[in-house]
Formats: sequence, structure tokens, C-alpha cells
Amino acid sequence: MFSFSSLLVLLTFSMTGSPVEVRNSFVTLPMTRRPTFSNVTDILQHDETRVATFMEYSTHGRRADVPLQYTMDVGYTVSVNIGSPPITYNLLVESSNSMTWIGARSPYGSLTSLTTGYSAAVDYNFGTLQGTVFQDVLTFTDGLTINAMLFGVASTSLNIGFDGTLGIGPRGSSRSAIQNENIQGGTIPSVTDLLIWQGTIRQSVVGILFKPIVADFVNEGELNFGGADPTKYIGNLKYARMATTARSSLHWGINQRIYYGNVEIMPRTAGVVDCGATFLYIGSVAYERYRAATGGIVNAANGLLQISDQQYNLLFPLDFYIGVRIYTLSPNAQIWPRSLNHIVFGVDHDDIFLVIKTLPANSGTECNFIIGYVFLQRFYTVLDAHRSRVGFAETEHTYDDTN
Repeated sequence: MFSFSSLLVLLTFSMTGSPVEVRNSFVTLPMTRRPTFSNVTDILQHDETRVATFMEYSTHGRRADVPLQYTMDVGYTVSVNIGSPPITYNLLVESSNSMTWIGARSPYGSLTSLTTGYSAAVDYNFGTLQGTVFQDVLTFTDGLTINAMLFGVASTSLNIGFDGTLGIGPRGSSRSAIQNENIQGGTIPSVTDLLIWQGTIRQSVVGILFKPIVADFVNEGELNFGGADPTKYIGNLKYARMATTARSSLHWGINQRIYYGNVEIMPRTAGVVDCGATFLYIGSVAYERYRAATGGIVNAANGLLQISDQQYNLLFPLDFYIGVRIYTLSPNAQIWPRSLNHIVFGVDHDDIFLVIKTLPANSGTECNFIIGYVFLQRFYTVLDAHRSRVGFAETEHTYDDTN
């Protein structure tokens, strides 16, 4: 078992420099897998619970690339091997917290594990993961290894479609996880922190590439640890400083304003970027302005705004003013993939639903939007804890008409 002083060092170490020489190459781990679809109830409940969780919490030089699989009703997952003999776990990429968990579905047992003896707990939209913090060897599918990975092992399994979480939240977002009163407020090093510490990468930066779902349901994605991959985006990558409001600063928060056509529907305000949310959420006032401008009518079955073919043909671009750049969702990017209508909603392929939803009425004034997958699939995203900023760039899929 770890001594208290050993754990305290790991929980509070500074990443101002790497103790070993950084390697001269980065690792690319491509992966393509098919998502599993559930139903409209699961998808919408997943998103609504996640948004509610956000609201509740809010009130209180080199790259290593990792492949992703998108599961519609839970999000993107990565495959990792932990321990000896190695056990494979599929972990949900979780941007709201920096702590990694396993054991939510598959048991953990390893000859190389070290227990810290300290307990931790984190509430997620799919349930609470609580258990003990362990250290062990973690290896991604193509050989990238973290020799001394710290992670939580859940004491109780959950009925979910993945084995745990891979935390890529901002540094310090796991601060409330440690439950022992002697070290409450300690921060467990994230995957990115440990890759820096062992010399694999130089900076606490995560690049994210998502792609729109296509008709055959194939989905691909990629995580770039340590920096942005210039081959994954088009043009310039621009950044915005992270928001400083109490709510948004707990996550990957930014400030932005939104225009529909040439009409401002949301003035500059703070919110969060969340790779775990499916839809794009805005405050009730902005949502009503958008609804009125598009002519959408709330569908009683799924809660999404529904428009006609004629209204779709009249849609204007939705422009997001983030930092010094404007990022545009084309009319096609504003609608749900019609090829999935029957599978997910049980309705005709010709029905058209908008993917912009409203935040809960009690969301307050410090988190006024949540940018989810429907936006992130159109842009390359960079979560830069090293410089406290979030970046976006267009990709070859920004103006796809796949929906």
C-alpha cells in the first residue's frame, strides 16, 4: 500500500516540467468501429441527465494519438489494457472530469496493481462511480503505455455499455473525488499529466477529432494527446480563453455569442464544451428566438424542433462567435441525421428534426450553453489545459451534407 506522503506527492505534483526527456515521435492509433444504437428514450434521457448533472455540479511539443468509437447513447470510447495479465476495458471519453475509472462493468484483477488505500467517488449522468484508487500499467491498443497510471476501481458494477471512464477534463476537475478527509481537495493526475510526467508528451493538450455519422453507421474518431494534429483540420486553428465564471470554469468553459443568419439570438455569455452530450443546448431565451426564426414546432414524442422541407430549404447558417473566429453550422449541420430517424425515433426518413435544444429553466446565468457532439463532429477541437484555452478548426466534414 502507498504511504500517505507518496500519494500526496502524486495528488499534488506540479507539471511545470517533465522529469525525463520527451520522446521524438508520437503514436497514432487509428480505429473504426460501429456504434450501438438504442432508442430515442435512452438517447434523450442520457442527454437530459447529463445536462442536469452539469447544472448541479456547476452550482457547487509531442502527441500520442488514441482511437475512438462512438456509441450514440453513451459517447466515444477508447480501448485500453490494464495490469498483468492485461485485461481489456472500453472506457468512455469523459471531458467533464479528469479522473479515470474502471470496473463499472468488468472486474479488475492484476498481479502488478498497487492500492493507495484511499477511496474516491464521482457522480456521472449514468450513475456514481465509487471505490478505491489503484496504480497499475495502462496500455492503449497499439502499444502506448502509461507505466504508473492512477485510476479508480469501482466497487459496484453498473448496467452500462462501457467499463469506465477515461478522464480528459480540465486539471483539477477531479479535485472533489478523493473522499479521505486528510487529503480532500487533492487532484489525481490525469492521463495527460502522466504522459507528460513519463516523457511521452510535452504539454497538457488534447486534440479531438469526431466525424459525422453516415448511413452505414460507421464512426471514427481520434484523441491526440500532447498537441493538435495539423493533418486533421483545414486552415487555421484558433483559440478562446477558458471562461472564468464559477460554473463554466469547472469544465471546459468558453464564452461565445450566436447569430442565426444576421440576427443575434444569444449575446456573449459563458458555457461549456462537452464531448459527452449529443445535442447542442442554449438558454431558453436564445432557444425561443431560434425556434421562432426557424418556424420549428416541438415534436411531442422526442422533444426536438421539427420543420418541413420548405422550412429546411429556408434555414440560415448558425454562427458561433468564439474568440476571434466565427464557426458556422450549415443548415444540414443543424438537423438530425435523417438516415437514423427510423432506428432511433421510429419515424419516416423524410421527417426533419433540429438538433438545438433548450437548457433547463433553472440553469441560472453562469452556464448558458452546452456544445455537444452535433457541433464537435463538424470541427477539430483542442482542449489546452497548458494555456487554459479551447481551440477549434474546420475539417473536411464541416460542411458535409450527410444529414
